[in-house]
Amino acid sequence: MIFRLSQKLSMKLGEAPTRVLPLDQNPLADWSGHLFLADRTQYIIVTNTASLYSALLYGRGVVDGGRLIERGLAAIRDVLVDDGLGFIYLRSVAPSAASVSFSKSLNRSVTGSMNDLINCAKMWLLDEDLSPYDASFKLNEMPMSAIKYANPRDALMSLSAGTPEST
Repeated sequence: MIFRLSQKLSMKLGEAPTRVLPLDQNPLADWSGHLFLADRTQYIIVTNTASLYSALLYGRGVVDGGRLIERGLAAIRDVLVDDGLGFIYLRSVAPSAASVSFSKSLNRSVTGSMNDLINCAKMWLLDEDLSPYDASFKLNEMPMSAIKYANPRDALMSLSAGTPEST
């Protein structure tokens, strides 16, 4: 499994990946993370690099790589299970978590898409007073240009249908 860290998140965790790893063989085991603030509260977005499927979590208490992996995987699991996609977590995400590598961000397309997701998340977190958990579901319903205007949920399901672990 690969966790790609933004510069802000790398600094918070004290992790300093030195290179960009290629996309994981299993695209469902390649996740990108970014730290952001909304009204002085830290949040972390963890986004599947290929499908842009995302889970939000509070940044408080995530002080090292181990805690990011633990809390990030828990957020991913909770959102997938409650979105009716728990089989993806069990078949493709959880088994790959036995070995995790940190990397720099893959490319600007993913980073830019995550920034768009963060801007929408801030609106829902602040203006609509949604929890990070509830805002995650709204993010996964948004059409995104980087995935040909599909929504991240559908893109993740398409990826799952194409992976050997899902058959």
